Amino acid sequence: MFAKAFRVKSNTAIKGSDRRKLRADVTTAFPTLGTDQVSELVPGKEELNIVKLYAYKGDAVTVYVSGGNPILFELEKNLYPTVYTLWSYPDLLPTFTTWPLVLEKLVGGADLMLPGLVMPPAGLPQVQKGDLCAISLVGNRAPVAIGVAAMSTAEMLTSGLKGRGFSVLHTYQDHLWRSGNKSSPPSIAPLALDSADLSEEKGSVQVDSTLQGDMRHMILEGEEENGEAHQACEEKSLSEAPEDTSTGGLNQDSTDSKTLQEQMDELLQQCFLHALKCRVKKADLPLLTSTFLGSHMFSCCPEGRQLDIKKSSYKKLSKFLQQMQQEQIIQVKELSKGVESIVAVDWKHPRITSFVIPEPSPTSQTIQEGSREQPYHPPDIKPLYCVPASMTLLFQESGHKKGSFLEGSEVRTIIINYAKKNDLVDADNKNLVKLDPILCDCILEKNEQHTVMKLPWDSLLTRCLEKLQPAYQVTFPGQEPIVKKGKICPIDITLAQRASNKKVTVVRNLEAYGLDPYSVAAILQQRCQASTTVTSAPGAKDSLQVQIQGNQVHHLGWLLLATMGWHLLLKGPACHAHNDH
Repeated sequence: MFAKAFRVKSNTAIKGSDRRKLRADVTTAFPTLGTDQVSELVPGKEELNIVKLYAYKGDAVTVYVSGGNPILFELEKNLYPTVYTLWSYPDLLPTFTTWPLVLEKLVGGADLMLPGLVMPPAGLPQVQKGDLCAISLVGNRAPVAIGVAAMSTAEMLTSGLKGRGFSVLHTYQDHLWRSGNKSSPPSIAPLALDSADLSEEKGSVQVDSTLQGDMRHMILEGEEENGEAHQACEEKSLSEAPEDTSTGGLNQDSTDSKTLQEQMDELLQQCFLHALKCRVKKADLPLLTSTFLGSHMFSCCPEGRQLDIKKSSYKKLSKFLQQMQQEQIIQVKELSKGVESIVAVDWKHPRITSFVIPEPSPTSQTIQEGSREQPYHPPDIKPLYCVPASMTLLFQESGHKKGSFLEGSEVRTIIINYAKKNDLVDADNKNLVKLDPILCDCILEKNEQHTVMKLPWDSLLTRCLEKLQPAYQVTFPGQEPIVKKGKICPIDITLAQRASNKKVTVVRNLEAYGLDPYSVAAILQQRCQASTTVTSAPGAKDSLQVQIQGNQVHHLGWLLLATMGWHLLLKGPACHAHNDH
């Protein structure tokens, strides 16, 4: 869950009532903790913060932070301890042991497969399916991960320790751990055994240690016998679904016999149910069907897959939603001419209540690991002023020459210092500045040379900035600043009508902000379910424009405004569309 960076929504100090509720929740979730231990974990007066964040898959998580370390996190009303907490209370959860080489896979987001378990002399801890468990490494009882058991202990033994054992939620070295002090696990000796068992355990560890270098092969062999993918630890997938069951056509084994259209139908229904179960709330209704598709269904599409309604048997969103309405899952109405909205959802419908939220399949996640692009981060854009030849005399005293770039605050400071240094502040009225020959030549018009002798401070500074040449600085994360003369062109969005009376949306000037027109076109094609083309922009050298079929101002505005937060960088109807909504 925390294998990749998360996004923090808020970070606030906990209230007294929330602190008391948290203690009660901890007592209920972890009954083995005594009163003193609960008070120690959730202190009465020490600083305790509530951090609300979104994991990289979109899960909303609440994290409780004490002393700079995350101690607990809450997901879907379930409370979980972090490794920092487990190091203080190593017996809080049933603990299973694995090999050190497996840890790297767990940190990367994989689940723990049963062939990777180390069988202790006393046998495996007794757990039921769905129980929360800790995972430690051979030789050290300090947990390095927590997960949910995918089957009971009896089922694990019956399976011959084959298949998925635990869905891992959090590990040592993941991003949640990195948000703390990044300390290493303490050294906690294994539980004491009697002398006979201890001797047997030492012998077992000694033999197993000679095989540790070949453990990857052992685990793979176990996977092959169970029909699983050839991986030491399988990437995250459905922890409660049978291992031979496909979710949304993501499992290669079950989709080989299905046509592309059948797979897309399954994916469409999966994203539909996922969006209703996890993302759409009653307060969101009525909800535009286009918004439901663009902002909710697409975000539920598994990594490595692309939702394309045109490749399904439905062909159109309206036809698919009509089918869902016939099944009495939703109710769709045309609230305004030609615009449909979802006005009601039956969240108690069996298809919604029985839907199991899928996690990325091993295949798709493996592919994405190697090919996923870095998330886009908008550049920092700063307006500058360039000194022209006509203003050189005014700025040379401060060490600047023709072509120097200055920020507005620097210009203000230079003008103020120049006026004070040359005794130009009016003695009778400190708000006025007398104009010497240099100021006259630099900022006055020809017809003002002999009539204007003084100017107020604000007028002087305004005139000076107007006489300077505009420039700007663009800084992309991790790169050197780029400084250019002139004004940066905003992203231009135009709604045009072609000879065939068909409307198209045209977007220009994406490159100035580090946006690849081809990537933007691909995103819009998927989100808008409309054809896109990238062509040379007329009248602009080495610049491209993206053209999308139909009026896609709303989707484009969402992409640039909601995702990137760039209200001031847009020029065109997207700005008005954003305000209207």
